Amino acid sequence: MMRPDLTILAGLIPDGSRVLDLGCGEGQLLAHLETRGCTIQGVEIDGDAVLRAVRRGVPVIEADIEGELSTFADQSYDVVVLSQTLQAMVNPAHVLLELRRVGARGVVSVPNFGLWRNRLALLRGRMPVSATIPHAWYETPNIHLSTLVDLQALLDEVGLVVEKRILLGEDAAPLRSPIAANLRAAAAIYLVR
Repeated sequence: MMRPDLTILAGLIPDGSRVLDLGCGEGQLLAHLETRGCTIQGVEIDGDAVLRAVRRGVPVIEADIEGELSTFADQSYDVVVLSQTLQAMVNPAHVLLELRRVGARGVVSVPNFGLWRNRLALLRGRMPVSATIPHAWYETPNIHLSTLVDLQALLDEVGLVVEKRILLGEDAAPLRSPIAANLRAAAAIYLVR
């Protein structure tokens, strides 16, 4: 069973697409997309996750996204996915520029550090831990904490246009209204070009 956010994300990818998943983990999303006729390729830095993906039958390259995206040809994919990965990158702007170069479209999902519950944790003097931010501060892979407003500014800066944004509540279900999204959304999924 896929994570709920991956199910929603998969709905943004047309059947038969050429898909590159950057930070693909164990390849759940890619295995699902392959059943829909997609040509798939994953990139993952964690060797154990790569092995689990390969056992699942998913083609994965073990590589550092930030250092090795230059090996992919311009516009070689229809869709490039960054699912819960961007905030763990040393240089998120560079990764987004490479996404734009390699793919016709991108699907980017991120946790929202601006969620009201996260803000409340900070007011109490603690770093937030939640379903979308599941690690304590001293073991988190997240090195760039952003809000939805911050992410939108970065997408604008690197020249990516948001075609669609899906806001996810703390239960990973889509929010019905975009009102006060930066306070209410635990995460968001962006379709960009």
